[in-house]
Amino acid sequence: MEVHIYSSVDLAIRSVADYFVQSVHNAVTEKGYAYVVLTGGNSPKKLYSMLASDEYREQLDWSKIFFFFGDERYVSFTDADHNGAMVKRLLFDPLQIQETNIFYINTALPPEESAKEYELKVRSIFMNKPVQFDMVLLGLGSNAHTASLFPFTEVLNETEALVKSIYVDELKAYRITLTAPAINSANEIAFLVFGADKAEAVFNVMEGERDAARFPGQLIKPGTGAGHWFLDEAAAARL
Repeated sequence: MEVHIYSSVDLAIRSVADYFVQSVHNAVTEKGYAYVVLTGGNSPKKLYSMLASDEYREQLDWSKIFFFFGDERYVSFTDADHNGAMVKRLLFDPLQIQETNIFYINTALPPEESAKEYELKVRSIFMNKPVQFDMVLLGLGSNAHTASLFPFTEVLNETEALVKSIYVDELKAYRITLTAPAINSANEIAFLVFGADKAEAVFNVMEGERDAARFPGQLIKPGTGAGHWFLDEAAAARL
């Protein structure tokens, strides 16, 4: 995985935006469409607003991009913490993305059913072909989790399923998440991580002892594709 370190958060975000545009443009040019997995939480909010800005919106044919989610909090679509709703507000609505191009995780179903439905949805899109997203965006938590692959959870050992529901004891909440194998199959994987509170996690994932149960971010290793870390200096302080 290549590491890119920037003097400010804004420069890191801009670099991810440029990388996103170039990678997705290449996929669309090559095959006529692109399958993109988005991340939630607070870190990518500025990225989505930037991609929807006048500066970036004309650089892609957004009608050729199909959007998926790396994970979802098990809350209703109207909840402020819902990843899909956040992306809808900051990216999809400003760009007028058609609903047929967006594949939300359905949290109106029980968690296990939600995961199974999403897996079927993903597999149906790829039909009989291997599931391989063109671009996966990821963040990293201060406990070294990514997507909803949390430390010491059973999903970390998953080798077959693409999507699983998990109960995260430390949060007392359910999550629906893509599994590590589903993420690692992607052509391009980009981590966006910034802030001093993430420095320890970045070090543990990238240079610490090999212990994926404690540091789930270590599970993310692109199989045949390219992987990139976009960090500000604060997040990279221990490297």
